[in-house]
Amino acid sequence: MSGRRRIAVVGATGAVGTVMLQCLTERGLDREHEILLFASERSAGRVINGRTVRALDERADLSGIDIALFSAGAGTSRIWAPRFVEAGATVVDNSSAFRRDPEVPLVVSEVNPHALRVGEPGAAKLIANPNCSTMQMMVALAPIHREAGIARLVVSTYQSVSGTGQRALAELDAQARASLAGEPAPAPQVYPDLIAFNVIGAAGSFADGDDHTDEERKMMFETCKILEDEEIAVAVTCVRVPVRVGHSEAVNIETRAHLPLERARELLAAAPGVILDEVPSPLRSEGRDEVFVGRLRRDPTHPNGLAMFVVADNLRKGAATNAVQIAELLLAGAGHGLSAPAAAL
Repeated sequence: MSGRRRIAVVGATGAVGTVMLQCLTERGLDREHEILLFASERSAGRVINGRTVRALDERADLSGIDIALFSAGAGTSRIWAPRFVEAGATVVDNSSAFRRDPEVPLVVSEVNPHALRVGEPGAAKLIANPNCSTMQMMVALAPIHREAGIARLVVSTYQSVSGTGQRALAELDAQARASLAGEPAPAPQVYPDLIAFNVIGAAGSFADGDDHTDEERKMMFETCKILEDEEIAVAVTCVRVPVRVGHSEAVNIETRAHLPLERARELLAAAPGVILDEVPSPLRSEGRDEVFVGRLRRDPTHPNGLAMFVVADNLRKGAATNAVQIAELLLAGAGHGLSAPAAAL
């Protein structure tokens, strides 16, 4: 792709869609290309940064769109992403709708841009953005996997409420205000328990008969798909915490080959999109596109064990920024000719 293009943001008024627009502006894409906004009928007509939001309905004109960035939920994506593709667009979808499809690349821009196959015959017209928790972990783990191979991961997440959406943010704020004022907190509507000043021991929802949440299953599957290694064993516990923005993860790694601690530090210091931070926190990562990695240390219970703490802004790198970075790769053709990562040891 070259020259001025048309980029659509679908779900432009939502929590992630709003940040997508910020990222497009910050990275100069709104000056170089035409930006179109789509949302539900109730948001149609709103004006955002001089652009009028169009209704995503049967009357929507999808012609001439080159790239569509979707963040409107899996149900909307399943219906509309194929229609955008049929009309000629390349879709980058932030929902879970297509991540398990073997024909759809699941891409983290710093980790596996080669999966886009930009400029090659049969290049994907539908691309999936990973789950936000998987996303930040892959940025931190990819250099370690390429160097020494990862045999096993044990992960505990501490996920902010913005990962659930704007209603969850409003619920946290309302409960916190009431509690601080000494008043009864409003009953939970989004979560199964109060989230203000509390920790909920399961982030996501349970499918019938499954003792893992969908958030946990996503991380287990997506890790292997992105790192292109089905042999990685992944154990995950996802937890919801009363933080507005920023997911945190305690990650325990067992490598296949021994990796000295200092070499691991060198790899992370050189990794694109990573900032080494002694003690990362969500507040420090908020508004940033990098993944913060700290508490890097040996696990004394295993000769090939490492531990780290990984934090990132889930609305930015965990969702919006990565989608925009993929759009940049598509626009520049930067994915063409990139080789696959070295095979794991």
